Amino acid sequence: MRVHSVGGNMEVDLIFKIAAIGILVAVLNQVLIKSGRDEQAMLTSLVGLIIVLMMVIGEIKVLFDTVKTTFGF
Repeated sequence: MRVHSVGGNMEVDLIFKIAAIGILVAVLNQVLIKSGRDEQAMLTSLVGLIIVLMMVIGEIKVLFDTVKTTFGF
């Protein structure tokens, strides 16, 4: 089942962006842990999580706006 969105391939782009951020954070996390900088590694993971959450929150807002316009709220 294919989900159609107003923005075209936005859902695929979002998935790729989240995956890229996850890979980057994982690599940075491992490098920092191996160099003995556990605090910076935790901070890097936290910043990555916050960035992804901000991206997802924006998409959830678009979803709620679409539901409101669809049902006339």
